[in-house]
Amino acid sequence: MSQVIVGTGSLRYELVEGWEQLPEGWVHRDVAGVANDSEGNVYLFCRGDRPVIVYSREGKLLDTWGQGDFTMRTHGMFMDHDSLLLVDDGAGSVGRYGLKGGLQSRFGPVGEKSDTGYDGKDSATITHAGPPFNRPTNASVAPAGDLYVSDGYGNSRIHHYSSDGELLGSWGEPGEGPGQFHIPHSVWVHTDGRVFVADRHNDRIQIFTPAGEYITEWTDVQRPQDIFIQDGLVYVAELGWIKGLVSHRRGPILEEEPGRLSIFDLEGNLLSRWSDGDPTRPGYFIAPHGISVDDEGSIYLAEVTYTIGVSRGRAPADAHTFQKFARI
Repeated sequence: MSQVIVGTGSLRYELVEGWEQLPEGWVHRDVAGVANDSEGNVYLFCRGDRPVIVYSREGKLLDTWGQGDFTMRTHGMFMDHDSLLLVDDGAGSVGRYGLKGGLQSRFGPVGEKSDTGYDGKDSATITHAGPPFNRPTNASVAPAGDLYVSDGYGNSRIHHYSSDGELLGSWGEPGEGPGQFHIPHSVWVHTDGRVFVADRHNDRIQIFTPAGEYITEWTDVQRPQDIFIQDGLVYVAELGWIKGLVSHRRGPILEEEPGRLSIFDLEGNLLSRWSDGDPTRPGYFIAPHGISVDDEGSIYLAEVTYTIGVSRGRAPADAHTFQKFARI
């Protein structure tokens, strides 16, 4: 098996092939989210019979839980010290769970789709912003404990909650201008309080104050899916564009643009990036969706391979859905 090295400059990584020791007969066609705890254990949020799968840093299976608790549209995952925030866009729910399972609390309503004009399929049909929720996508916790939710496929809004679940405010509406969104797919709150939003179909990351005031945007991204910030580095998982689709900001897509992983500094300067014209190759990306980085600087990349690739005839059934990259 040949060594796969990716990245550039001081940010270079080796693909850890065979890392995940998935038991024989187990499959996860889509891995929507990933997170690491303080002990280096790795949590996968999957679409299937075993929604949460837990591994050691070395890829040894430790636990699985959540059976029957989620729909087949598991979506966002965020590690908050000794608990996990799990977002199920199919159920319209945002919940806090223990690391060994068990619902601890919920934020916002469950299963009540707010009025936004959304037809249930096409985000372009959203005519106005609504209250929580209409297919929320992800969540993040601020240093002081406040919670932010990106809402998401059926809404164009960021919701701000207190740590005990009180809705403190919301911002956003459909559009391409500052503070407007087309599929806010993920949110991350940096330690300095800035709120980073992956504005997917506008091909940009927008940055706000904790109260939702627009600061700036980064446009050197394509269909950003998820954001992770650590040690002054901003990691972005980016979904590819298929020829013939339309970006709300860039217009018609004239050529295939494969999925990729990009690393920026905190001011938006690109430091490293990799992709490949054949996204099924080991080390590259069919459908990047969730990203996490452990305390050793290793990157964990979750992909919704079945939804984006296999079901559309763009990837074989045995294509990768989860990869680990060790920093070298």
